[in-house]
Amino acid sequence: MRLHNVTVFDFETSGLDPARDRVIEMAAIRCYEGEIVSQFTTLVRFDGILPPKITELTGLTSEQLALGMDEDTAFRILNRMIGDSILVAHNAMFDLGFLHHALQRLAGRSFSNDFIDTLTISRMRHTYPHTLKEMCARYGIANEHAHRALSDVYATWQLLGKLNEEESVEPALNVLGYLPKHGLPKWRPDQARMEKIEMKYA
Repeated sequence: MRLHNVTVFDFETSGLDPARDRVIEMAAIRCYEGEIVSQFTTLVRFDGILPPKITELTGLTSEQLALGMDEDTAFRILNRMIGDSILVAHNAMFDLGFLHHALQRLAGRSFSNDFIDTLTISRMRHTYPHTLKEMCARYGIANEHAHRALSDVYATWQLLGKLNEEESVEPALNVLGYLPKHGLPKWRPDQARMEKIEMKYA
């Protein structure tokens, strides 16, 4: 597949519920013809108290986030950057859910872009585990600042390239894999094709 117009993005969040929790850091890179042409990253202002577990995972603190960009401006910039590109994320169901709920809350609409989930492709092709950290280790990709949005974005972009070199990722366009034990998610993009995945173990 020619990766000629994609935006790889990642959110760090205050929790796991996209309807209730908030994006606290975002990063994205826009890629044309296999080359990175633009980049955006920012902390997003969060006025609450960040759960200690999130600080432990990301290193971000409530004090830092109080100085972040306001949510509306951050998503306006991100949305303009995305344009009509294919969205790419690792565990896209998570990030797309936060994108959907933020756009609904701020602009009264969602997104209609096609997307690729590198986690779904990883689960289809490889044995467990499939975290971004584990997949980077499989392919020799450096991700020195895991769980920080920009570092994860660059790692996901490289992972996408490796997966596409092995075998075209085009069949995975708009496919979201789900595990039988978790069932179908409460929300999913209208363009999504849901596929049940049986985990492979070594």
